Amino acid sequence: MSFFAVENLSVRFGGIRAVDDVSFAVEQGEVFTIIGPNGAGKTTIFNLISRIYEPTGGRILFQGVDITHLPAHAVTQRGIARTFQNIELFANATVLQNLLLGRHTHRSTTLFEEVLFLPSVRRAERAHRRKVEEVIDFLDLQAHRDSLIAGLPYGVRKVVELARALCTEPKLLLLDEPSSGLNVEETEDMVFWIRDIKRLLGITVIMVEHDMSLVSKVSDRVLALNYGKPIALGAPGEVQRHPEVVRAYLGE
Repeated sequence: MSFFAVENLSVRFGGIRAVDDVSFAVEQGEVFTIIGPNGAGKTTIFNLISRIYEPTGGRILFQGVDITHLPAHAVTQRGIARTFQNIELFANATVLQNLLLGRHTHRSTTLFEEVLFLPSVRRAERAHRRKVEEVIDFLDLQAHRDSLIAGLPYGVRKVVELARALCTEPKLLLLDEPSSGLNVEETEDMVFWIRDIKRLLGITVIMVEHDMSLVSKVSDRVLALNYGKPIALGAPGEVQRHPEVVRAYLGE
């Protein structure tokens, strides 16, 4: 049984099949990347997994459990976290405050206990802050921990969004175009982080990405989509050379 799998996954928007009978499986510890031209259905698959969209067909399985119709918070609680193409952070909050939001799914104290600020709440708060500080150290964000998001460069904000996802302690991390908008040096840093997320944290990664250099450096396997359908699956170099993939990108 695969760590994560989608089986015959489909979704329609009106008469358009954005994802059309897609199946793939991801093994634990892999970096599995989905590529394809704009409109291929890549981010739509992420939106189906994280329950932003409701599928019109197929199943999503995580650790042998069907999560196709779970509510979004339950998917996160099971250990799936994601980032977004467009950064989704609270601009007028600090880095630390944004990362503490990532601990929300691990809160076990009641509203009554929190109002009274009981010892159990204080212990839990210290534990949450320790975890956040570990992520800050892991991604070298110490210099920015108390900075407002609104005042940070775009590249740093991308790392903060990654950090917030890691604060949920995911087993599976969905990275939606992690290098989008980054310069060459920042993209190399992202390669470093993704490798360490896999190697040091033991987190399985599914990534949507356009930068083929990054894809080649971090991916174990690659799935290519076009018009919502799979056209190639295999090693990064093999998929990039596949005739149908070449045609899809060149529009021939």
